[in-house]
Amino acid sequence: MKTEREEILRLAEVDKVFGGNVQALQNMSLTVRKGDFISLLGPSGCGKSTALRLIAGLSIPTSGCIDWAHPRGKGDLGVVFQEPTLMPWATVTQNVYMPFRLEGKSLSSVKDDIHSVLKLVGLEKFKNAYTRDLSGGMKMRVSIARAMVTNPKLILMDEPFAALDEITRFKLNNDLLEMKERIGCTVIFVTHSVFESVFLSDRIVVMAARPGRVIEEVAVDAPYPRDEEFRTSAEYVAHCRAASRALEQAMEAAA
Repeated sequence: MKTEREEILRLAEVDKVFGGNVQALQNMSLTVRKGDFISLLGPSGCGKSTALRLIAGLSIPTSGCIDWAHPRGKGDLGVVFQEPTLMPWATVTQNVYMPFRLEGKSLSSVKDDIHSVLKLVGLEKFKNAYTRDLSGGMKMRVSIARAMVTNPKLILMDEPFAALDEITRFKLNNDLLEMKERIGCTVIFVTHSVFESVFLSDRIVVMAARPGRVIEEVAVDAPYPRDEEFRTSAEYVAHCRAASRALEQAMEAAA
């Protein structure tokens, strides 16, 4: 019998309205459990990024509520945006240090944490490089390292690989699952890609636009770790078909 994991976060009938009449989210409910990898999948304008901002505390719901199972402490939440949002004049180490700096910690006191996370993302040899000189994929690794350095319980990722080429994207998908496994965090990941959502997730929340709402939740019960063999398996194709059908229904609902 499968043991249900500890609940860490719940969205209950959340609405978000901008400008008095633009409804970004309608009646969104979602339960997040420890260790989940949840993808929010849907067309542009369906409220995926809005949901992430609400969870991050960067915005507040118009109605409904977002409840954490335990009080959220400093460093419990990491965020990775679509653009790396790095300081180009600073080194890789200085960029990854930023969350600790905001907490008032000295660089010397957290240097081991920074070294460990740079090793995790494969950038330990670039710790003194300036981020302006890095490739797009390497910049995203720095951004992921910065989000992971405090060993957060939950990481929010807003289409972090959308601007990258397919080869780099596949590599970072593989690396992300390995990193998640090693630090044991929970991930909520926004994407437009059915293929990416199936490879990464154990749960895919499919959303429709105008107003943004959940249409269906698709379970991906394939075991981790996942690799290239999974990407070419009949099981992967079947899950992609199920997610594609749900996305088609979402598109029809939006239309």
